[in-house]
Amino acid sequence: MIRENFHRYENWIFDWSGTLVDDLSMVLDATNHVMEQYGLSKLSRSEFRSQFRLPYAGFYKEVIPNVPLDELEDHFRVGFAASEASGVTTPLLPHAVDFLQHLSAHNKRMFILSSMDASSFHRHSQELNVDHYFEAAYAGVLDKRDQIHHIMDTHQLDPSHTVFLGDMQHDIETARHGGVASIALLTGYQSAMQLEKSSPDLIARDLFEVKNLLKS
Repeated sequence: MIRENFHRYENWIFDWSGTLVDDLSMVLDATNHVMEQYGLSKLSRSEFRSQFRLPYAGFYKEVIPNVPLDELEDHFRVGFAASEASGVTTPLLPHAVDFLQHLSAHNKRMFILSSMDASSFHRHSQELNVDHYFEAAYAGVLDKRDQIHHIMDTHQLDPSHTVFLGDMQHDIETARHGGVASIALLTGYQSAMQLEKSSPDLIARDLFEVKNLLKS
C-alpha cells in the first residue's frame, strides 16, 4: 500500500545514524570504549549489529547492569571523541544528498529524530552541509516514541501524509506509535531479518531505491 501512496507524503522524518550517515565504526569504537571501562570484552562489528538496540538504555542495562546511564554516556562521549581523533569519519551514506535535494526541490518538509548525541549531530550535520535541509532536528532522544507525538503536534503534521525512515526496529516501532508510515533502510545497524520482525511498511535497500519509487 505504501508504494501506491508515496506521492502523498509531504513530511519526511529521518533517523540519522545508518539512515543518512555511516557512523557505525565510530559508534562501535565508542561502545567498546564503554565496555573496556568495566572489564568487558570488545564487540566485533557483527556482534554489535546483532546485539545493539534502541533505546540504548536497555542494551546497556543488559550488558553493564547497575551502572547509572549518565556515567555510561560520559564514557561513550570520550570513546566517540577518541575514535574521531584517530581519523575515523562519519561520511554521508551514498545517495543521501541526492535524496535530500530531491525532497527539497519538491517542497517536502524534513525533520531529524535521532538518539545521536545532540552536540555531535549538530556539528556533523553542519560539517556535512546538510543541516539546512531540516526544518527541525530532535537529537539526543533516548526513546523516540516519547518524542514523535510532540513533533507531530508542534509542526502540525498530518499522520496520513508523514513517513519515518530509519535503520532500526526502534524506528519502525516509533513510526507505528506515532501513527505514521515507516520505511526501513538496509544501510545501517540492523539486518533485514531483524527489521522484518517489526513489520515496517516498506524495506528498501537504500535511499536510491526510495527515490526511484518517488519518481515512478
